[in-house]
Amino acid sequence: MNVYVTGMGIISAIGNNVAENLSSLQRKKSGIRKTTLACHTQEIFAAPVALTDDDLKTQYQIRQPHSRTSLLGIAAATEAWGKNTHLPNVRTGFIGSTSVGGMDKTESYYRQVLAGQPADFSLVQTHDSGNTSEKIAKHLGITGYVNTISTACSSAANALMLAARMLQQGHADRMVSGGADPLTGFTINGFQSLMIYDQEWCKPFDENRNGLNLGEGAAYLVLENEKSLAETGNKPLCLLKGWNNAADAYHQTASSPEGKGATLAMQRAIDISGVALKDISYINAHGTGTKNNDLSESVALKNIFGNNLPPFSSTKAFTGHTLAAAGAIEAVFSVLSIIHQAILPGLNYQTIMSETGLTPVTEYQSYPVNAVLSNSFGFGGNNSSLLFKKL
Repeated sequence: MNVYVTGMGIISAIGNNVAENLSSLQRKKSGIRKTTLACHTQEIFAAPVALTDDDLKTQYQIRQPHSRTSLLGIAAATEAWGKNTHLPNVRTGFIGSTSVGGMDKTESYYRQVLAGQPADFSLVQTHDSGNTSEKIAKHLGITGYVNTISTACSSAANALMLAARMLQQGHADRMVSGGADPLTGFTINGFQSLMIYDQEWCKPFDENRNGLNLGEGAAYLVLENEKSLAETGNKPLCLLKGWNNAADAYHQTASSPEGKGATLAMQRAIDISGVALKDISYINAHGTGTKNNDLSESVALKNIFGNNLPPFSSTKAFTGHTLAAAGAIEAVFSVLSIIHQAILPGLNYQTIMSETGLTPVTEYQSYPVNAVLSNSFGFGGNNSSLLFKKL
């Protein structure tokens, strides 16, 4: 049974919707800038979304306490949902994902307590990850199956994978799935403590890469099976044809130098899809810009494709690393690559990696795109790959 992508929505540092994100990719306009944030007063390179919480509350007529994760998620999920309606014969579910959950509000509560101010306990009630999914699903009117995935940076890819499996196995007819994460002091401090936060603009797959820059955002896809399409009349954008998750169990945070988990995830996703290696046109790589990740992923790419590696790039120098949202944001970019028959550029590449000699794409360019492989690799060796295919 085919899994069809029929809708998508996104908000990131390079745009508040799909069209704005595409325009930024085409113009090579990054959302990463040197800035200070309410959650982190030290000046850093980061990629915040332009809209404030108040902006989002006003736009979507929200009055109850919502974490920034929920607000970003509502923005992206509402765009993805579009003109869909709830139909009695279409079983619709929602699978969200997040690493941060409502931690932004918990940090506000914590600062109130430390300052001896009257603390607003309602802030803490938004903390857990499930609260985020419940609020987004409620906004869309989805009352059936609702779930949350939290596997660090592979979260949204795993959410999409679970949604696709539910459609294939007959547990649902239509799913809204993706992820959201905001910038918080905890995550920024955490990556700085690991000494993998670049003090300059990140340089994925460059010999002189020195770490990542964090960003925030959200993205969701609407996935449907044939039964749902017959009822909704939606026009498919492409197929989600293959997926896989594999663990290399190498380290709590680092990836295997041999790219074992990444190799397994990519190979099995390709095998499930039935797409030949030669028919994969572009790879949207995880490409965080850290020494470890980019080497491990490069080795894995060579393990799979040898000397016939298709064009690849990381778009994280545009959006920053959006943690749990990254897999869904880059899924949207992968679908855009198919729709517009173009491959997407990476930024800041100058010097070839000495260990692997791979060169990423650096310009937006028209290209015949049949299938796109999208990688999302999380802490603990939780590696996931999705394969999208042209209809």
